[in-house]
Amino acid sequence: MARPVEFDEDKVLTNAMEQFWKEGYEASSVRKLLDCTGINRGTLYNSFGDKDTFFRVCVEHYNMIVQKQIESSLRDENLSCWNAIEAYFEETISNVSQKQRAMGCMLVNSLCESVNQNRVLRKLVRDSLMLIRKEFLVRLSEAKANKKLKKGLGIDFAADVLMNTLYGIRINSRSGRETKQLKMLVKHSIDSLKK
Repeated sequence: MARPVEFDEDKVLTNAMEQFWKEGYEASSVRKLLDCTGINRGTLYNSFGDKDTFFRVCVEHYNMIVQKQIESSLRDENLSCWNAIEAYFEETISNVSQKQRAMGCMLVNSLCESVNQNRVLRKLVRDSLMLIRKEFLVRLSEAKANKKLKKGLGIDFAADVLMNTLYGIRINSRSGRETKQLKMLVKHSIDSLKK
């Protein structure tokens, strides 16, 4: 009887996630996924399914990183609404490795590439981004209730501004912008919403 294949699942998922993150869904061939993870084709299909399923599992793995960033910032009840939002952006700019910052955002990268041609994968990526937006909405509701949101701005529009800022800094970090410049962009966006 054959022994089940043993591998470090977290390491395999992290390596595959980074492959999709760097090169996108289309460019990440099964061969590249096998090479970066060190598993064989049989193990890939038996453990994770086809490439679409593997991508979905990697997005869920990426979402765990995002959730940690959210927990330590936007959900920190000890922080005021704007401090929590600022802390979230600090988490995404400063508290990530240079390697990850240079890759941008797996979700934004995926949204900008051919994943849009696959309805199921597009929904997966958009739903993941909406998790971040919902957390912004919670804090922006708090800002509005405390009269700390600029007069005339709705929380939906303010959340769109913050999401647009997030997309922009992720693309700018991928193109090599310095951390200082990214922080200035974030500060400008947040200041435009504060009362």
